[in-house]
Amino acid sequence: MKKFVALFSMILSMPAFADTTVYNPMFGTNTQNSIALYASQGTGAGSLFKLIDPFMWDFEPMTNLMLQYSQPTEIFRLPSRINLSFVQNFGYHHNHGLSFMAIGISWDVALVNWRGFYIGIGIGPYMRDSRDWYVASRLVFGERFFIGKNVSDRWHIEWFTQHFSNGDFTEINRGFNFTGLAINYSF
Repeated sequence: MKKFVALFSMILSMPAFADTTVYNPMFGTNTQNSIALYASQGTGAGSLFKLIDPFMWDFEPMTNLMLQYSQPTEIFRLPSRINLSFVQNFGYHHNHGLSFMAIGISWDVALVNWRGFYIGIGIGPYMRDSRDWYVASRLVFGERFFIGKNVSDRWHIEWFTQHFSNGDFTEINRGFNFTGLAINYSF
């Protein structure tokens, strides 16, 4: 619990050290839009903690594709982006979840920006087109952890892990976990 409190306190104190002239590493210079394509593989059902612990990952036949449109913004003087995402999940076997589509809005915050690399977190609600035995509701929340690299002024790549669940609104909430790569173009 002490580690969680220390980590949470550190994250809350980051805006105090933020520059008031925010450079957003997730976008190119003088750009206001971004299109991204995310591709990821399922890392097993389970809790949010599977995002950051690769030893808990259990790869399964579930693939997730996401097309995302973003615009830059700030949250507590930290560079961030607001996203509109279209998700297509493919479950290959009947016992590994259900193929579904979803649409969602999320917010990503770049917590660290160093020499063209950035590290961030994101969260947002998504509405799915179906229910299944992983998550019994259509409304899910997506949490994301990502590490990005600016390849050029307009192109960025990201490695990410993402968790979808309904926050225990229903009794059935095994959740979905994914890890993958994304390519972003700013314009």
